[in-house]
This record gives sequence, structure tokens and C-alpha cells, in this order.
Amino acid sequence: MAEVKTVNLTPTWREFPRTLLRGVGQVMFQDSLWTGLFFLIGIFVGAYLEGPQFGIVAWGALVGVIVSTVTGYLLKLPDENGAQGLWGFNGVLVGCAFPTFMGNTIWMWLALILCSAMTTWVRTGLNNIMSPWKVSSFTFPFVLSTWFFLLASRLFHGMPPEWMSTPELPLGHVGHLDMNFISLVEYWLKGIAQVFLINSWITGIFFLLGLLVCSWRAALWAAIGSAVSLFIAIVWQGPGADIANGLYGFSAVLTAIALGATFCNSNNWKTWIWAILGIVATVFIQAAMNAFFSPMGLPTLTGPFCIGTWIFLMPQYKMFAPSQN
Repeated sequence: MAEVKTVNLTPTWREFPRTLLRGVGQVMFQDSLWTGLFFLIGIFVGAYLEGPQFGIVAWGALVGVIVSTVTGYLLKLPDENGAQGLWGFNGVLVGCAFPTFMGNTIWMWLALILCSAMTTWVRTGLNNIMSPWKVSSFTFPFVLSTWFFLLASRLFHGMPPEWMSTPELPLGHVGHLDMNFISLVEYWLKGIAQVFLINSWITGIFFLLGLLVCSWRAALWAAIGSAVSLFIAIVWQGPGADIANGLYGFSAVLTAIALGATFCNSNNWKTWIWAILGIVATVFIQAAMNAFFSPMGLPTLTGPFCIGTWIFLMPQYKMFAPSQN
């Protein structure tokens, strides 16, 4: 029996780089090493374009996906999950979030490693709990685990919350927003880039290309999700700075890909209406969660995507042909 187990595990470890890249791609539901490669290049390009001090975000992403993937091997979780990159996608987001919100200290990096590993077993537990509702935990293991550490950073000076917002009641200032065509395109692309917490329209192009090499439907719905969320945020006069930085787009982008291209696999008018409604709802959930967490100075991360997609997917097995993921 021991010999058989060794033979089964060896190919999985040999494919470790492929597994890592698939983990990056799975953030947007793509089981493709090429998608993951485009995403990773986009993260590095966008992070360093923001400034050398932000380059650690890209390295954090790399550390996060490695740690969470290795954790899956060490816990001996089902190999098919690892081969599809499902151990890594929460970890890569943790790796992006920690350097984005906290100071660059050795203790921050140790916390990043711990939190990235934590997402792998948190995902397994949450999926077990949520399986009766025919939905998965999506990126909520990343959201939940990161919230704990970000709140702890308010008290632990070893990982200072240097880049987190000041706790305050939301004031709802609209602010100035440049409405020329070029600026609107940049806001639209940033909405896609902010899925990985990167504030760069160039990164948004890399992400769209990465989606396109795997699934034209996913690329289309990512583009639609960011465009619709931008339109809703402008029409309802959301905060100008948040709109300009793509902060109303990233959760809507993930909801769009989930509803339009991943789980509702029939490409008909019902899917289109359902996905558009889900995108619009996610924008309002985003605003509501922003207002709720603002007094704590805590980012919503991809929480609005999780909640919005759960709401719209829970009845999907009655309305659409079920799909596997």
C-alpha cells in the first residue's frame, strides 16, 4: 500500500509549479496555468508601477499561493483539489492583502504565512458546512481569515496597520470624478485589477488577457461586471475616489464571472438577466458593507462578492442546469 501511495503522490508534486499557477487563476474560476501566469505578471507589473514600496504586494502574492498550496499537500487533502489549484486561490489573495494594509515587518510576513496556511483548512471546513446549499465558500476563507489578522493589527504593533483606513463613520462625500472617456476606461480596467488589490489599469489588461486565453465568456463577463458596476456607482453618485480606484468593481467582476460564465452554464436570456441582477446587487452590497465596516477601519475585501453570489446561486439548481466546480 505504501508503494502505491508514493506513486500516486509523486506526479502531483512534480506538477507543483502548474498547481501554483492554477491557484492564481482560480481566483477568477479559471483552471488554467496560462491564466494564472498572466495574472501573476499583471500583479508584478501593477505592483511595481505603483512604486517600489508596493512591489512587496507581488511577492506577498507569490508567498501566499505557495504556502496555502503546500498546506494542502501537508494536510493530505484530496489531490484533485490541489491539481485544480483550489488550495491556492485564497492564499494568493491573503498575500496581496497583508502588504497592502500592513507595514513591511518580519512579523507581518510570519502572520501572512500563518493566515495563508489557515485559509486551506478554513476552506475545507466552510465547504463542508455549505454543501447542503449547493454553494462553495468561494473566497470567504480569505475574507474571514484576513479580517481576523487585520483587526488584530490594531493591537499588535509587530504588524502595524499603516495603510488601513482610519476608523470613522461614513460621510458619503461624492468628490470629484473625471468623466472623460479615457478616465472612464481606466476606472473600468482598475475594477478588474482590484480583484487582486492592484490599483493599475495596465494590470486590468493583463487580467482580461489571462481570462481570454482560457474562456472568452469569463473575459466577457469580467468586462461586463466592471462596466455595469462603474455605471451603477456613477449614477447613484458613489464616492468619487473609490470609483476612480476601481473599488466598486472587483466584487462585481467576480460575481459576473460566477453567475454568467461558471455556475449558470446555459447561455440564454435567463442567465443574462440573472447575472446582470447579481452584478447590480453586488454593487449595493459593496456600498452597504463599506458603510458597515468603515467605523472599524476594516476593508470589505471580496466579502460583497461572496454574499451577492451566494444569494443568487442558492436557488440556481432549481432554475439552471447544475454545473460542477
